[in-house]
Amino acid sequence: MNLRDDARSLAGDLTRLRRDLHGVPELGLDLPRTQEAVLDALDGLPLEVSTGRGLSSVTAVLRGSRPGPTVLLRGDMDALPVTERTGLDYAAAADRMHACGHDLHTTMLAGSARLLSAHRDRLAGDVLFMFQPGEEGYDGAGQMLAEGVLEAAGERPVAAYALHVTSAFWPSGVFSARGGPTMAASDRLLVTVRGAGGHGSAPHRAKDPVPVACEMVTSLQTWITRTFDVFDPVVLTVGSLHAGTQSNIIPDTAEFAATVRSFSAEAREQLRTGTVRVCEGIAAAYGMEVEARFVDQYPVTVNDDAETAFAADTVREAIGEEHFAPMEHPLLGAEDFSRVIEEVPGAMVFLGATPPDRDPQTAPYNHSPLAAFDEAVLPDGAALYAELAVRRLAAAAADAPAAA
Repeated sequence: MNLRDDARSLAGDLTRLRRDLHGVPELGLDLPRTQEAVLDALDGLPLEVSTGRGLSSVTAVLRGSRPGPTVLLRGDMDALPVTERTGLDYAAAADRMHACGHDLHTTMLAGSARLLSAHRDRLAGDVLFMFQPGEEGYDGAGQMLAEGVLEAAGERPVAAYALHVTSAFWPSGVFSARGGPTMAASDRLLVTVRGAGGHGSAPHRAKDPVPVACEMVTSLQTWITRTFDVFDPVVLTVGSLHAGTQSNIIPDTAEFAATVRSFSAEAREQLRTGTVRVCEGIAAAYGMEVEARFVDQYPVTVNDDAETAFAADTVREAIGEEHFAPMEHPLLGAEDFSRVIEEVPGAMVFLGATPPDRDPQTAPYNHSPLAAFDEAVLPDGAALYAELAVRRLAAAAADAPAAA
């Protein structure tokens, strides 16, 4: 059984599916056209298919020819509110885009379902395919967990794997992973400063919230550099700041929102309390009120060491030694697959998909309107998903105690 060769024979079908998905990007938890495309791609395969109750998820179970445990394979499906500027013939026309490569993930997972269905006689157990919406800030993984995805095959998986493509960093076709913290926890800080509006020519007769909000933004950065160990990194970025309507009107309120990233429970807890304390202290110094809320989002993505080593060995053996590069440092991006591998030992594996005419070190990265992905990686991605399932089930069968 050479799954890589089989996957290469599907290259044309995989490319067509990816481009179909790329042309109809959908946001959040409601992805009706994407869900329909996935169901069509799975139609006719020997799968037990179900859809989500509160979101456009697709769950499929492939029963192996012999009893055994379950392995979960996950692919996310949603897009981003980004207007595409790649210039591709099949670029999305709407103000949304598959700028993070989820269309490739969905395609590769569907391809693996097709590969494994053709070789179910080799499976010593079951494979659970998790097609997930709402990764980009909607906690789709958490919602699928709440709807029982881990029990869809009848017993909880013994291992879980996800692939994530990148439009930069790694050359096309190179997989990478690391054990331990791999992606950051992601949380939000939402701040509203309440002052008293007035005329811009008489600030002493008002309480101007704008400079107070600005001081909070700069003070938070200084507080971080003087509070946290540089070897336990923390990042706070204010991505939204709004106040007022006219240049000569002091507004009543000023608001800003920040994303907050961390890699340890200790740092995350210190951020949770400290960021609010900094904002409240500055507001009090100026005699103003503030509402500062720290909103939990995704926990740290922590790859299981053993499952990561297994995935690396699988890449080297099934795809080629030159196709794996150890991941030296974690990424400050965040992933709700973290919720899955809090429950099940597993690994997030990255796959370089930098177009061959671009330098991985300078190419536009995921979430950019210029982000482009090399479709040539689709067969190897589908093959790796399939190989991980086949080999992990075989390993579990080999480790199982002999019947008395």
